[in-house]
Order: sequence, then C-alpha cells, then structure tokens
Amino acid sequence: MTGLVYKSTGSWYTVKSEQGDFIECRMKGKFRMKGIKSTNPIAVGDIVDYELEETSDALTGTIFNIHERKNYIVRKSVNLSHQMHIIASNIDRVFLLITINNPPTTFNFIDRFLVTAEAYNIETILVFNKIDTFDEATLDDQLYMQYVYQQIGYKCLRVSSTEMKGIEELKEMMIGKVSMFSGHSGVGKSTLVNAMEPSLHLKTKTISEASKQGQHTTTFAEMYDLSFNAKIIDTPGIKGFGIVDMEKEEISGYFPEFFKLKDQCKFNNCLHKEEPHCAIKAALERDEIAWSRYNSYLKILEGDDENYRTDSYDEDRKASDELRK
Repeated sequence: MTGLVYKSTGSWYTVKSEQGDFIECRMKGKFRMKGIKSTNPIAVGDIVDYELEETSDALTGTIFNIHERKNYIVRKSVNLSHQMHIIASNIDRVFLLITINNPPTTFNFIDRFLVTAEAYNIETILVFNKIDTFDEATLDDQLYMQYVYQQIGYKCLRVSSTEMKGIEELKEMMIGKVSMFSGHSGVGKSTLVNAMEPSLHLKTKTISEASKQGQHTTTFAEMYDLSFNAKIIDTPGIKGFGIVDMEKEEISGYFPEFFKLKDQCKFNNCLHKEEPHCAIKAALERDEIAWSRYNSYLKILEGDDENYRTDSYDEDRKASDELRK
C-alpha cells in the first residue's frame, strides 16, 4: 500500500492512505543501514510504501520503501554536526515567517535558509508577520528588509494574524499546493495556521519578554489538510540554520544576484573575496548588492556555523557597516 507521511515523531509515522485513512507506521530496521546521513530517514511529505501489521491489537503498518523525493529542505543536525535533519520533503512552496524584534529574525538566518531552499529548488516566499505590533522604527527596519529581498526577486507578504491582514492573499498562494511554514520559535507559525483554519486549534504560546525568544509549541513537523484545497506543513521553530553538503565554489550560485554576475568575474573559480576584477565586489561597491547579503555569504563561505544560533538583527547590521568602512 502507498501513502503520504503526515507526521513524524522519530519512531512512529502517521501515514495517510490513498483511501484517506490514517495509519500509525513504524520503519523497517534496514532503512537505518542504507548509509543515509540524516537523523530522520523518513520525513513529513514523503510518499511511502507500507504493509499492514495484522498481529497487533490496533491497526498499524510497517514502512518498507520511500519513493524518490522531488525535493526536500534540510539543516544541520543540532546535536550531530556531521549529519543533516530533513525538515520536510516534496514541498511546492516554503513560507519563511519573519518578525523584526518579537523575536528578532536576522539577515544571516534568512540568507542561510534561502541558500538551502535555492540548492534544493524550492520556491520561498518571505512572510513578515505581526505587522500590527510595529512602531515607526520597527516599520522602517521591516520595509528595508523587504526592499532588500524584493530587489533580488523574492516575493514578500506582510501579514497580521490578529487583524487578519494579508491572510486571504496568503491562502490564495497556497491553493492546490503543499506548503511549509518555517521560521524561529515565536514568529507565529501556529497562530497563522489557526487564523487560516480556526478549526485546527493548534497550540500557541506567547513570547518571553525577558529573552524575546519564542518557546517551542510545535514539537514535530506535521502536515494538515486545509479546507481551501491546500496542505500545510507546520514545523518546529528553528534557532539556527546550519548549511550542509555545499562546496565553497557553489555557494555563490545560490545567491541569485551573485549568480547573474559571476560569469563577469575575471576568474572562473572566483570566490568573490580577495580576487581582482570581481564583478560581485564591484557591484557591492556600487550598492547594487546589499552588504547584508555579502556578509551572510562570507559567513557561510567561512563555515561560521558556531555563531549562527546567536546572531541578532543588530549584530548583522553592525557587521555590514564594518565591511563598508
């Protein structure tokens, strides 16, 4: 039998059958012996083959095959630095939720996420959430951040779950697709899903005023069927986003504004650092490329994964200013 994985808890997987039934399944042990470097060989969004177990009291299944994925999005495992964690697979669109200071979302975090999505050919839309809470300074910061990414070509939305602003536009972009919501803990992923589909009653928590950090409310990635012909994968909040399995020479190819110019560099293997006649550095000096993006590129290039969990919006801006001096 074939089905779609709706939830993964690490040992059990909720699979929806082609007939619409949900079956709790386990994985055959041999999957762990296939040399897969991920901490979770089966992910939400996977299409799997399974067989029903007739011996147990409850109806359960055993997954024995994973169909080829059209894409997936991964990050470095928090505890095992040489392994990756597959967040979800077979995604049509990712909506990266961004908040400016409640909690802060940094340029560096956004760029790491976008680079990974570009590498796996997943369209990402940036959703600036909680716009109803902005004061004048926060609004300026948000509009500047939006400007940076719109100039590159990324679609941006401004939404408020509490005031229902931008919700209908967001729903229209999800119709007929499998979408994934991602972002830091506390950016309002579950609240936004509830605003679109109140009947789900997903758990939500408030931001800690002391740390301005969100608390995990979504423990495992889970897919939901929505009433307007859409599927959404709600994911646990991400503190940091470590890059995996990228050669230094290919990283700039996942920055679209770099990719457009890289064939104008004097050297084919230009890393856009110290090399002469570099088209990216020339564009940077002309303010045609955002310094925040170049700063993120250097951090990824240098493998600066030790500090990516503690970056703040202000630190990103200060680093960009330092580079310009």
